[in-house]
Amino acid sequence: MSQAEQIEEKLVAAFAPQHIEVQCESHMHNVPAGSEMHFRVVLVSETFAGVRKVKRHQLVYAALAAEMETFVHALALHLYSPEEWGGEAPLSPQCLGGEKGQK
Repeated sequence: MSQAEQIEEKLVAAFAPQHIEVQCESHMHNVPAGSEMHFRVVLVSETFAGVRKVKRHQLVYAALAAEMETFVHALALHLYSPEEWGGEAPLSPQCLGGEKGQK
């Protein structure tokens, strides 16, 4: 099981989402080939209805506590209630860290 699949499995169990996307975006960063440490999550769940954005993030961090302590370096979160969900979330910007930001 990939680390993205592990994250997705935990989030499905914790939030019973109506929509979920978990993408490894490590290839967009200055990391060794094959790394799985940068992730983008789009999650639509009734759990988020009436919940502030900061609290939504805290709920996801709690559900992924073990992963955050081990392999997750970066986690882009796009968290919506069903009423807020418009069918798509913003894409992640290109990384300019490390050598990618130097010319």
